[in-house]
Amino acid sequence: MKQQLQRQTISLDQIEPILETLISFDTTSHKSNLEIIAYIKSYLEKWDVPCHLIPNETGDKSSLFASIGPHLPGGVGLSGHTDVVPVVGQDWHTDPFQLTRKGSALYGRGTTDMKGFLAVMLACVPLFKSCALQRPVHLIFSYDEEIGCTGVRPLIAQLGQGLPRPAFVMVGEPSNNQVVEAHKSILSFVTHVHGFEAHSSLRHRAVSAIDVAAKLITYLSGQQDELARGQNDPRFDPPYSSVHVGHVEGGTARNIVAKTCSFAWEVRALPSFDGGAIAANMMAYATSDLLPGMLAISDQCRVETEKLGAVPGLMASAGAIELGLKLAQQNSSFAVSYGTEAGLFEGGGAPSVICGPGNINEAHKPNEFIEEEELLKCAEIMVRTAHYLEDLD
Repeated sequence: MKQQLQRQTISLDQIEPILETLISFDTTSHKSNLEIIAYIKSYLEKWDVPCHLIPNETGDKSSLFASIGPHLPGGVGLSGHTDVVPVVGQDWHTDPFQLTRKGSALYGRGTTDMKGFLAVMLACVPLFKSCALQRPVHLIFSYDEEIGCTGVRPLIAQLGQGLPRPAFVMVGEPSNNQVVEAHKSILSFVTHVHGFEAHSSLRHRAVSAIDVAAKLITYLSGQQDELARGQNDPRFDPPYSSVHVGHVEGGTARNIVAKTCSFAWEVRALPSFDGGAIAANMMAYATSDLLPGMLAISDQCRVETEKLGAVPGLMASAGAIELGLKLAQQNSSFAVSYGTEAGLFEGGGAPSVICGPGNINEAHKPNEFIEEEELLKCAEIMVRTAHYLEDLD
């Protein structure tokens, strides 16, 4: 069986039609993913693969978990998200929800991030079914990864409970099929400043929420400078934790001292750094340096920071890295600065690495594409995964 499996390959003719169908579903995160899940479920059931759906509370989205092979503990999980980022406002030269070939490149929203990986997973189902697997392969499809990795969390909570827990998970985010052992955490915040409004001619009797927010944003910029000077992990680009303010909103008119101002911001922290310390430091600065003057004018003034979400960093275990390198036939792994679901799987007791087709530089852009060679390399990794699962005692 081993020699026969080594000769087996997955062709582009098997992958491309599936990818074309996956791309046709507009699964932008604010929309339902039930149609694509229904397609995946129907496809798997044609191969007699039972599926477990894990819907969200409102029932308009769902994850899917499916297993092939013996009902035994462990096995390998292959995981990817079904949602994509918006295309609104982007300069697309083709229909983003219609797969378009240009030479060896396949264009469409999600080709790289990350429906290419999902297409290879599904194209390999006949292979997995034909093998005498000694441990199962688990196929995992999630939602809402692009808005904080929220959709996979209820599924992970069921691992080892209603769902089998894989001994190893490969998250197929675009990494050029290279093994990623670590990524930064992401912490998202919004800070609300409540000032005291007045006519702009009486500015001295008011508290401008915009001015206070500007001072807080400047403080965060200073924190970023300190991080850049004090941290250095050359595996990451940049090699330090980063702070970023992405949206500011406040005030009502030019001649009214602003009563409110809010700004959304994030910390992308090295796995060894507590990103929450940045928010704590900023609030300490607000309390000691800004609030006394604000409250001297009005007791209505305040500063509040709300934590919107957190994606844990990944520091893969030695065993997961070793297996990932074995399946990918590589000698070394690396780290990335973007966040994924891998840290959640790791925290849920399923050791994980990242390894998937496509270049992260193409993700989220207009005219997103993936090279066909990337899909075929990913398929080779999955063939070796089947081989590995056949060889286990």
